[in-house]
Amino acid sequence: MQRTLIYIGLTIAAIGLLWPWVSKLPLGRLPGDIIIDKPNMKVFIPITTMLLVSAVLSLIMWLFRK
Repeated sequence: MQRTLIYIGLTIAAIGLLWPWVSKLPLGRLPGDIIIDKPNMKVFIPITTMLLVSAVLSLIMWLFRK
């Protein structure tokens, strides 16, 4: 558990340092992300982004278990 928390902390720190480049990735604007924009309401449902992030996190966790 301690090793996992250290890896999570290092990952968050790395993303923070790389934020200028990470923010330019098209996450949240992928085909399949649903955006409903009405005059009094805006709904954003990032289905494709959630699937991509889940797949990447699953791959990373699988690699750490080996």
